[in-house]
Amino acid sequence: MTTESEEKHDAFAVLKIKDFRYFVLARFTLTFAIQMQSTIVGWQVYEYTKDAFSLGLIGLAEAMPFMGIALLGGHFADIFNRKKIIVICDFVYFLCALSLFFITYKFSYLLKLHGVFPIYSIIFLTGIARGFLFPSQTALMAQIVPRNLYANSSTWNSSTFHIAMVIGLAFGGLIIGFFGIDKAYLAVVACVFLSLLFYLKVKSKPMPKKEKDESLFESLATGVKFVFKNQIVLGAISLDMFAVLFGGAVALLPIFAAEILKVGPQGFGFLRAAPAFGAVIMAMFLAYKPPLENSGKKLLISVTGFGLCIICFALSKNFYLSLFLLALSGVFDNVSVIIRQTIIQLYTPNEMRGRVASVNSIFIGSSNEIGSFESGLAARLLGLIPSVIFGGSMTLLVTGIAAKFAPKLRNLNLKKDM
Repeated sequence: MTTESEEKHDAFAVLKIKDFRYFVLARFTLTFAIQMQSTIVGWQVYEYTKDAFSLGLIGLAEAMPFMGIALLGGHFADIFNRKKIIVICDFVYFLCALSLFFITYKFSYLLKLHGVFPIYSIIFLTGIARGFLFPSQTALMAQIVPRNLYANSSTWNSSTFHIAMVIGLAFGGLIIGFFGIDKAYLAVVACVFLSLLFYLKVKSKPMPKKEKDESLFESLATGVKFVFKNQIVLGAISLDMFAVLFGGAVALLPIFAAEILKVGPQGFGFLRAAPAFGAVIMAMFLAYKPPLENSGKKLLISVTGFGLCIICFALSKNFYLSLFLLALSGVFDNVSVIIRQTIIQLYTPNEMRGRVASVNSIFIGSSNEIGSFESGLAARLLGLIPSVIFGGSMTLLVTGIAAKFAPKLRNLNLKKDM
């Protein structure tokens, strides 16, 4: 018979839950498809425009609808069947991927007539779907696993996400290089459809009972107030938001690949995958040694390391050194991701998971896209390399501010709350 102590150290405990296995398989295939699509869209837009700012606009096209709809998505996740919301959103992703394929393969004249605007329009629709998908995913996962496995589920969820990123981003570049953009989009369509089948296998969970009737505005405000009144939750998601917002160089990688490192679409795919590869390596370690003790200090150290890696990457002229630095940034980033996810799962009441997840998604999820826009704008104003150095430096500054003004976060020890 397994003792409680042994269960706590079982790195594969959460994978023994059937619904969680289907959930991570679905998340893997959908993330794989989305990241592959991200690589393809970035390369296609740069081919048409040769403009860093246009790459930044890809992120803005998704972030605007996502931020505008996320709170409503969180509200829906707390009052409607979470699995059904996920399935509907996944189907929208399928239709969008199919549209990108047909525009490239059959209706390329639209790109000649309207430039990359049709691509931005489709990405805008995926932003709406994502605004409903993210909070429902987060809330459903917390219902699938017991409380004592939250850290374990966060580790595997993060591992799944980053492994899918590694393969998806690399495959996107490789398929473009060897088979062309239209074949790459067709692979995305197939993977999104597969993720839909896996999500359908996950059993629906009962909705939590609402303690009181609230209007739409009151419901949305409750989720926002909960986050802003909790220094630990607010501090963790704010720190990650600003780190990603200023420290990300991903949107500019097509330019680094084409003009600085001169490695073409295949090399671009590997550069895009490098941070996720580093995150996977760290996630494998954290599955056995979760960062629960001195969590706050580990969070601050990891974000500092991330910022330093981004600065060094900007100065690198060697492809292999750049790969290493990006992979190392993923190592540091994964520590902060797992700590943040565990914090949100532990400190959020079940009946508010959707709304709190939506606030988290606005802070964290949109920061990737807004960060892409910031990177493109900064590159136009400051130049490519100075803009990335500036972003990494701002990450270090934000970390220092968080360390000084958020003592509860700095002294956090998650092991005591498990």
